[in-house]
This record gives sequence, structure tokens and C-alpha cells, in this order.
Amino acid sequence: MDNTATHNSPRTWFLTSSLSPLCIRLIRLLLAHGDYVVACLPPHEIEHEDRSAEFRELINECKSNRKDREGWKDRIRGIRCDGRVMGQCGAAVAEAVQVFGRIDILLCCKFEAVIGTVEELSTSPATRNLVRDQFETIFFSQVNFIKAALPQFRAQHTGHIIILTSIGGHIGTPGMSIYTAATWALEGFCDSLAYEIAPFNIKVTVVQPNKEIQSLTNKIILAPPLPWYDSEINPAPSIRDMLTNVLNVNPDTAVDPPSFASSVSSAAAAAAAQRGASVGSDDDGMSAVTTPPPPTTSQPRGPGDEIQYRYPRLPPAAYDRLVMETVHALTAIGGHENPPARHIVGFEGSVAVKEKLKTITEELEDFVEASLAVDIFESELKMEAREGRSGLASGTSAMDVSGGPGSV
Repeated sequence: MDNTATHNSPRTWFLTSSLSPLCIRLIRLLLAHGDYVVACLPPHEIEHEDRSAEFRELINECKSNRKDREGWKDRIRGIRCDGRVMGQCGAAVAEAVQVFGRIDILLCCKFEAVIGTVEELSTSPATRNLVRDQFETIFFSQVNFIKAALPQFRAQHTGHIIILTSIGGHIGTPGMSIYTAATWALEGFCDSLAYEIAPFNIKVTVVQPNKEIQSLTNKIILAPPLPWYDSEINPAPSIRDMLTNVLNVNPDTAVDPPSFASSVSSAAAAAAAQRGASVGSDDDGMSAVTTPPPPTTSQPRGPGDEIQYRYPRLPPAAYDRLVMETVHALTAIGGHENPPARHIVGFEGSVAVKEKLKTITEELEDFVEASLAVDIFESELKMEAREGRSGLASGTSAMDVSGGPGSV
């Protein structure tokens, strides 16, 4: 028997982390719709005065006598819960069911971004621990909530698990390798999970907004930078620069510069010389390439050489513009009778993912012979692949001869 609540009827949402500006706006929309909300509150965040201020303001609204907030306090339940502890996740799910009778939608929305290149995250025990912490936060904590909720969903014979990640689940970003790895791990877990729980009428959706939406609404952890990866001497796109520029707009969140900042110009000159290495003459009259040594960090260590933790602070109107498209996507998809397996929020992200998938498809075609070469047995599929490849080649030749694109 299908006990699913209709899409327009009140549903019970369980948010695994509820203090981000995105989640606050989502909760307001859900309560206005008449839904019930279980809001999990990570202890280290609820105790952070700035981080929890907007949520406390929301709770005061719920308790107020405002006509448009009537009944809100009876439809929201805050639960202190550390997702890294399996027992606390199970207790939170049990409390949610005891209070509201059921859970319709589990929204896995815990996020924080560790910023640092692979080499920057390998410089000390503290930075290496950031790798483990990133997986604990993004992967293991959300897996714990999912495992805790599955028995309840099976008993109900209905449920919807939504994973809020980012297009980082499709596309890697320089300087966010560990975040990307943890995101891919969670999405891979859910891809397999979806098949396992489909017979119980439990659905899974991965929602992917742009990376900056999650990054600018949650904790940012900046590993100490290395001069080789500074944007002035390294052409790779720098997510560190983008986030630092936003943080530096507010004096309270400004990032301390690294001690090598004063020597970046000389490092840049060295890198430029390295790219266009000077050519001299050796004793044998042969050309010799002279490569300057890489820049070093011999300056005394300063605050910018330590791990830095920041919660971005943007004006409320800026947060509205940043997150509301994702908020509306979540409310439209949550509890839907036939939700998508994946949903990319925003046109820009959709185009970026399409380009990535196009590149993958083209590479598969380019190396199809190498793929076929390892197949031991002949098959109809193998013949079709060969015929498709030869047809593609002959079509290209015909275009060359006819004076079309690619002709000489």
C-alpha cells in the first residue's frame, strides 16, 4: 500500500543540518506551506553565535503572535544532533517520528568546504586531518542519517531522500579536490542505494546547485597556501581567490594573507622565467636551458600560514538572490510522485555539466577501438560498435572530399 502524502498536502521534512541561510529560507517556505519540519542542529554550529543568529530569529518568529506565523511553532522541532555520531542520528529520527508520526522527506544538506590543493593539504598533520574531517562532514555524517531513516521509510513503504550537493558532483574544481572527492563518494553511494530501496517505494534525488551557493552559505576552511599555487604565478583557476575576495569584503571575516604574499612578485618573475626559460650556451656550444629554482617561503610564519575557518557574511538580500532558486527547486521536487534522480539547479550549471558529458562521449568515441580490443568474445554489440565507428569515419571522409567542414 502506498502511504505517500500527495505533493500539495502537508509533508514532514527532516533536515540533517538547518543553520545555513539556504535552510532557514527553505524552512520558512515549508512552514508557510503547512509542512512539518525537523531541524537538526549541529552542536558546534548552534553554539556559534553568528552562525545560529538567523535560526534563533526564525524560532522567535514562530513563537510570535503574528497572524502569518500562526501554528508555526507546533510544526517545527529543533534537535541537537551531531551527524558524525550514529547513535545521535538514530535518536533524532526516533524523536521525529514520535513527535510528527512519520518522515516523508530526508534532506541531506550538511556542507562545508575545505579549500586547498592536494599539495597544500599534505604539508602537516593538521592539514592531513582536514581530509578526514571533510569526509566525516560530507560523506559519513549523511550516510549515518540515511541509515537511521531507512527502517522508518521501509515501515511506511514510502519516503524520499534528497541529497543537496553541487555540480562538484560532476566537475572537479582546482583547490577543492577533497570536497569533490567526498561529494562524488556520497553521490556514488546514493546511486547504488537508489536501486536497493526502489522496491520499498523509497526514492532518491541528488540536487546540484552551483558550487558557490553551498560554499558561500556554509563554513569555509582554508588550508595554508603554498606560493607555487598563487594565482599570480599559477594559471589554474583559483577558487581560493574567489572565496577570499568575498570574505574580505567584510572586515569581520577577512582572511589573513600568507607570509609569502610580499614575495609573490619575485615568485611570479621566477615562474615567468621558468615558462620562457632562458637559453644559454654550454661548453660544447650546445643550447642549454636555464631553469630558475621554485619560490620558497623563508619568511617567518604569520596568521595567514595557519588553517583559517570562516562563515561568510552577506547581506540578506544577497543571500535571497543566491539561494532562492535552489530553495524553490527543493520544494518542487520534495515528495514528488516521480522525482528526478538528479536535478541541476540553474542554466549555467546545466551547460557546464553538458559540456563535461560531451567531452566524455567524444573521448569514448575516440578510443572505442581500444575498448573493443579487450573484449575476448565477438558479439552483436561489438560488431555494432565497430560499424558505428567505421560509419562515422567514412562520413568524415565524405565531408572532406565534398569541400565541407574539414576540407583542405
